[in-house]
Amino acid sequence: MIACRTVRVKNLLTPSKLPGVDYVINPYVGCPHKCLYCYAEFMKRFSDHTEDWGDFTDVKIPDTPIPLRRLTGKRLVISSVTDPYNAFEKRHGITRSVLEQLAGVPVAITLITKSDLIVRDMELIAGLENAEVAFSLNSLDDGFRRLFEPRAPDAKRRLAAMRRLHDAGIRTILFMSPIFPGITDFTDIIRASSDFTDEYWFENLNLDNLAHNRVARAIGRHYPGLVPLYRAIYRDGDNTFWKELAHDIADYCTQHGIAFRDLFH
Repeated sequence: MIACRTVRVKNLLTPSKLPGVDYVINPYVGCPHKCLYCYAEFMKRFSDHTEDWGDFTDVKIPDTPIPLRRLTGKRLVISSVTDPYNAFEKRHGITRSVLEQLAGVPVAITLITKSDLIVRDMELIAGLENAEVAFSLNSLDDGFRRLFEPRAPDAKRRLAAMRRLHDAGIRTILFMSPIFPGITDFTDIIRASSDFTDEYWFENLNLDNLAHNRVARAIGRHYPGLVPLYRAIYRDGDNTFWKELAHDIADYCTQHGIAFRDLFH
């Protein structure tokens, strides 16, 4: 059972600390996808929840509309620490309300999601002046998804939604994040999606957060052969794997004429 409640907030718009992004909008606190590796668990300390991260979602009800004048000529991300199309969006429609307010506003918008629910708002998104959609995906293997993203839509649903948005003229990005060493096969994912992807973003798995122990236990239990690699990277600080992977990605994308961004850190 996922706890859900509504919370009043002054406004949905927040100045961003992300590079190249001016503002973010997170319509929810928490996320029911319950991804094992979620970096956003730090958000729990700003709430009074006792449930585990992934077992609660707060629906934000703003007291005032989005201050649209601030957004002119700016870059906006929806969302950075939640999925704007999580399961509760179907009922509450906070993200849809945000998009309706943004119609006609000269702002560059990036929506980031794992959910095919975004197809519901396809016409709204296509009507925005400058919008793109980034689908987060790091494996085509549904066994992996059930272990590490237990409540998120599977890869087939995400890719089908990407295709529909791309066919509707919406700029689509496949955000390969986070890349799991020894598990994520970037070439397989590119081959499965290149017909309807305008750009690829690549981000490595960061375990300098509260998810470290959960991921380590899951790797040890389900991928024991990868334990030495993960120890080298995350215990010993050996960045050789990431340097070689970044080189392989750049080489592959350059050879195949694929637009990409390296977001490794």
